[in-house]
Amino acid sequence: METALIIKSLHIIFVVTWFAGLFYMFRLFVYHAEAARMSEPANSILKNQYSIMERRLWYAITWPSCILTLIFGTWMLVINPVFLTQPWMHVKLFFVVLLMIYQFYGHRIYKGIQSNPMAYTSLKMRLMNEVPTVILIAVVFSVVMKDSISWLWGTAGILGVAVVITMVVKAMKK
Repeated sequence: METALIIKSLHIIFVVTWFAGLFYMFRLFVYHAEAARMSEPANSILKNQYSIMERRLWYAITWPSCILTLIFGTWMLVINPVFLTQPWMHVKLFFVVLLMIYQFYGHRIYKGIQSNPMAYTSLKMRLMNEVPTVILIAVVFSVVMKDSISWLWGTAGILGVAVVITMVVKAMKK
């Protein structure tokens, strides 16, 4: 039992650091996009600094945290395979797949920024920065509430949060 709790604790720790890396990475993408529209010398100075910060964050925190989250999460499922029969776990795993797609999309953006000028607007990056928030809310509620809430209402609530976040981001941009 103690081993299972250690594995669960490590899973939670790396989930937190993974999300922290994703939140900060896309925030750096916002700043990078804004720097791309500045005049020299600020443009070059800021883009160089953001590139260094992005590389360190992406390869020293975000990717390792992602991989360790998946390792410890898989380990928990091996120890407790009954979780795979429960609907809340299916919902959680669906959102984990979405988060992995987001991770790979972020990697694509990162690689593109390193070799080319920023191809995205700061508004698009601000909106993309909110995706893990919606996924985090969905995962936490599915794990904590398990089968005690209606998935229809839960899904509607998650979509509602996404709409509100989008509206706030657009309003702040104005």
